[in-house]
Amino acid sequence: MTATCVILDIGGVLEITRETGWVRRWEERLGLPLGSVYERMRDVWRAGSVGSISEREVYEQVAVRLGLETSQADAFMADLWTEYLGTPNEELIAYVRGLQGRCRLGILSNSFVGARERETALYHFDELVEQIVYSHELGIEKPDLRAFEAACASLEVRPERCLFVDDVAANVEAAQAAGMQAHLFEDNAGTIRRIAAHLDAGP
Repeated sequence: MTATCVILDIGGVLEITRETGWVRRWEERLGLPLGSVYERMRDVWRAGSVGSISEREVYEQVAVRLGLETSQADAFMADLWTEYLGTPNEELIAYVRGLQGRCRLGILSNSFVGARERETALYHFDELVEQIVYSHELGIEKPDLRAFEAACASLEVRPERCLFVDDVAANVEAAQAAGMQAHLFEDNAGTIRRIAAHLDAGP
C-alpha cells in the first residue's frame, strides 16, 4: 500500500480527441434542428456512460429515436466511435510505457459501453497499465469521489502516493479531495515533468 502510483485519464490525455462535427452533420442530413440528437439521446448517452444499458440497446435506441435504417444506424455509430476514440497521444503513451516497473500504473476514465473492447484493440491500454477503471463498468463517473477510491483500491495503493492526470479541472479537484495528488493535463511536456517530479519524490 506504500507504492508510488500514476493514474491517467484516457480522452484528452492518452487519446487526442478533437470534435469532428459528426453530430451536426447528422442533424443536417436528417433535417433536424441543432441540438436535436443530444435532446433525443440524452438519457441513452447517460446510461451508456454508467453501464446501465448494453451496447446493443444503445444501437436500437439510436435507430428508433432518430428514425434510422440499419445502414444509417451503422454509419451513425461508426461516426460516434471515430470521435470518441480520437488518435493516440504517442509521446505520452511511450513515456508511460517507460515507467513500467518503476511505479504502479492505472487508468481512470469516464467512458461509454463498448469502450474497453475498442480501446484494447486499437491502443492496447491493457498492456500499458496494470488496471483500467471504466465508468461504464464501475457505474460511477468522475468527479464522484468513489471513482477515485475505486481506482486506488484496484491498484492497492494509498491515495496520497498516487498522482492523477486529467484534462478536466473538476476531476483534478475531485482527485485532490479524495486525497490524491493531481495534475491538470495541458500538454505532454508539462505532464511528463510533473510525473517525473512525483516519482523522484517517491519513498
